[in-house]
Amino acid sequence: MAKKEDKPSKKQGKPRVHKELNGFEVSIDQFGQLKSSMNIEKINLFLDKNVDDKKLLEKEEKERLKKSKKQK
Repeated sequence: MAKKEDKPSKKQGKPRVHKELNGFEVSIDQFGQLKSSMNIEKINLFLDKNVDDKKLLEKEEKERLKKSKKQK
């Protein structure tokens, strides 16, 4: 029986990142700790500016529904 040829592996390289996060790299050391090339404060500022927080959106929606029920 002939061996199946392995699929060509995907190109190993650096992933595309947002221009504000250029140079950002994360690795895990031998003790399981995350090592980052960027300050966590800068990452948090980027996330606050560019990503909607689902929990906050759900909370706002619930409050809006409560207010609309009270008005009826």
